[in-house]
Formats: sequence, C-alpha cells, structure tokens
Amino acid sequence: MQERITVDGKKIVLVGTVHVSPESVEEVRHAIEQEDPDTVGVELCERRYEILTKKKQWEEQDIVKIIKEGKTYLFLANLLLSNFQKKMGEEVGSEPGAEMVEAVKIAQEHDMPVELLDRDISITLKRAWNTMGITEKLKLLYALLAGFFVDTEDVLEELKNQDVVTELMEELAQQAPGAKKALIDERDQYIASKILESEGSMVAVVGAGHLQGIKSMLQQKNISREGLEGTPSGRSWFKIIGYLIPVIFASIVGYSFLRGGVGFTLHLLWLWFLINGTLSALGAALALGHPLSIGTAFLVAPFTSLNPTLAAGWFAGLVEAYVRKPKVADFEALRDTSSFKDLYRNQVTRILLVIAFSNIGSTIGTVWALPYMAQLLG
Repeated sequence: MQERITVDGKKIVLVGTVHVSPESVEEVRHAIEQEDPDTVGVELCERRYEILTKKKQWEEQDIVKIIKEGKTYLFLANLLLSNFQKKMGEEVGSEPGAEMVEAVKIAQEHDMPVELLDRDISITLKRAWNTMGITEKLKLLYALLAGFFVDTEDVLEELKNQDVVTELMEELAQQAPGAKKALIDERDQYIASKILESEGSMVAVVGAGHLQGIKSMLQQKNISREGLEGTPSGRSWFKIIGYLIPVIFASIVGYSFLRGGVGFTLHLLWLWFLINGTLSALGAALALGHPLSIGTAFLVAPFTSLNPTLAAGWFAGLVEAYVRKPKVADFEALRDTSSFKDLYRNQVTRILLVIAFSNIGSTIGTVWALPYMAQLLG
C-alpha cells in the first residue's frame, strides 16, 4: 500500500509494509526502482539497523546491566514482541524487517543516500513504559504473551488489510493510550519531521500502521521533534505510593508499640516479614529460581518493600545470574524463544522471570500485609 504526497514541491512516496511479508519486500523493491528518488528513508533507528544487518540482536546483551538499570520488564516486552514477529516471519518464509533491509540494499545498489527515520528504540520503549498506568502495562504484557498462542498465518493475512491495521491502532488507543502515544503517535511525528528535513524526493518505507499518521503529519508541514527525544519520568503518583508505604508501616509499628508493647510489635513485624518474604520467595520459586535466589527473595523483600528505590527481584535476579551464569548459547537462543517453556528453559529469560515474579510477589505481600496489620490494631 502506498500514499503519495507533495510538500513544498518535494515528492514523497510512503510505502506501508508488513514487517514479515514477502509481498512487502517486492513492493519496496518495485517502488524504489520505479520512483528513482533522491533519498530512500526507512523506519529504523541506528540500533535496529545494526540488529537487522549484523544479526546480533541479543548476543551482546549484558544481563547484569539490565538488572541493575531496572530494565527487566522493557527487555522482556521487547523480546516477546521481536520473537512474535520472528515467529510470523517463519510461517511465510520472510525475516522480520526484510523489507527494510531490501530498501537499504536497493538504495546502495543505485547510489542513493539512505535516511534512518525512526527514534531510538530504547527511548521509545522507555517513554511508552513511563507513560502507561499499571493497568495498561498488564494489558500490554498480556497481549504480548498471548502472541505465543495465536495462528500467525491468520494474523498476517489480516494485517495485509489496511482497515484491519487501522482497527488494531484504534484498539491500542483504547486499551493502552499511554503506549499508543509513544509507540505510534510520537513516532509518526518524529518520522514525518525527518522526512521533511531530507532534500529532494524520497521513498519512505514505513510500517502499515504508521502510514496514515505520517501522511497526516506531513500535510501539517510545520512539525518538529522537540520534546520527543528525551525520557520523561514515570507517573508521580507511583513514586508517592512508594514513599507512603514506609510512612504507613512506621505509623503502624509505632502505634502498635504504644498500644500493645514490645511483644505485640514484634508479632506484627514477624507477620510483615513472613507475608512479604514468603510471597516474594514464592514468585522466585514459580520462576524455577535457584534455592539461593528463592532464599534471597525471602530475606530481602521485607526490607526492599520499605525502600522505593530498591526491589526484591533485583537481588534475587543478581543471585540467579551469579549461581546460574548464562552461556553464550542462551543469548543466541533468545531469538528462538516462542513459548512459555522456552522462557523457562533459557537461563537468560529465567533470570528475568525470577526478577519479575519476585517483585510481583513482594508487591502482593505489601498490599496484603499492611491492611492486615492495621486490622489487628483495631
């Protein structure tokens, strides 16, 4: 599918593609050769371009760095999405992003400059994650996980229809408006701005879901990337809750001492430790973590829950990474992760599951323990 637009005398041809479709590869080749543009633009950033052309998508990841920087959930979401695309591509004999690689190849063969149009993928993911509420995050994660169980051929056939693509974008806007803004709207603006900055005519190869949004932006003419390249902080009320928890805990403990003395206070502290630590350890166990990782989750969760800058899963994950060091083969196999069993079998993803499940368990423990302790004071 194509859209043609002229802005200030500059001819722009937008080629909307499905990232795992052989037909899209042919369409891209035909469009570039027929239009003979001054520049070829592709919906890629430097990082994604390196991934597609050098085939080192996951092999160079530093799992310890991911844990320490708190990027576990972003990494998991990116992994699930990328592997879902790979799974669809295998069904039709096309590598994910093959049409982008083809566009670059044809441009180089004809000595045409190539413009990377997209925003850095890490910035996009951070902005999406930070602007989403907890409900949106859960919905998006569920949608990514559900991708393991869909009929990929049916999905691909549907995606070839522009009306279905539009429906998917509208559904994303309803279910996760924060994600849609960062993943779709902001990138439409960013890509359109880059297109307008280029000199001469351009064939721009973009995902079908971006086609109409970019066209609309180009028609506005006066657009910029100002404010789109930084990473906004997360929602402040999450931080407020994080800092309120130790205040509430201290208030309960202080009141329990005044009302029931040392014995009653120690009883409440034991309940806090037991509930929080047990549920965090249970999370690590559900991820099939090492006994030392499970024990770590149990010991640290009651303390990390009272510090908004720490998380039990980070410590459990670091222990898991130390006692079960991932092998090179684990990183290479990340590109083949296509089921829940694969998530558990691969040591890299199992470390990430230990982190995620330990944190979830600790959170549930906090939500359960504080009201329970307050009730005992009544």
